[in-house]
Amino acid sequence: MRHILSILLTASLITVSDDVLAASQIEVQALFGGKAVVMIDGQRRTLSIGQTSPEGVKLVKADSKQAVLEVDGKQKTYKPGGAISLSYARPKHLEEKVYADDRGMFRSVGTINGRTVRFLLDTGATTVAMNKSQAKKLGVDYRMKGERIVVSTASENVKGYRVRLKSVSLGKIKQRNVEAMVIDGDHPGPILLGMSFLGKLKVENAGGVMKIRQRN
Repeated sequence: MRHILSILLTASLITVSDDVLAASQIEVQALFGGKAVVMIDGQRRTLSIGQTSPEGVKLVKADSKQAVLEVDGKQKTYKPGGAISLSYARPKHLEEKVYADDRGMFRSVGTINGRTVRFLLDTGATTVAMNKSQAKKLGVDYRMKGERIVVSTASENVKGYRVRLKSVSLGKIKQRNVEAMVIDGDHPGPILLGMSFLGKLKVENAGGVMKIRQRN
């Protein structure tokens, strides 16, 4: 574990993303075959079926008569007739609890880019981190789309890649466009859920229970 931490603590990276998870105000302004023009928090977006806006609003269906929008997993159907408004209120608190194992480690199941993974939660790690084998299994194209970096470890410098993950989730808490690191080797062993994800959340560790709460 000390070796894993030394890799990530000495890596000179991390720009925390400010992406929002859901819109607070949505207006459907126009509908036409396979597309919809949607005003989301003052930003006009033209969405095709299956496309998700940067604010997390997905167009599920659309024709000249109606549109189906999905926000945080909830779908609603809208018919034309002028601007259609939706006031979306995010739950006041999204909270997850992770319990320490017999070694004092906090492990949990989550997803990366929609695929199920096992995380080791590590507030000492600067970013989400995985090895090259894990990245390949998750379809992370780090060689073509990643930024090459050199990561200093306790004994040597190793090659790595700075990447962006489309989505990372822990239970009900989900973030998009999360910065991560792929180490070109076998370390780290478990996928580390570091501060590029946890840093946006309120994290409390007491009595062997890590409470993770979405900030308001």
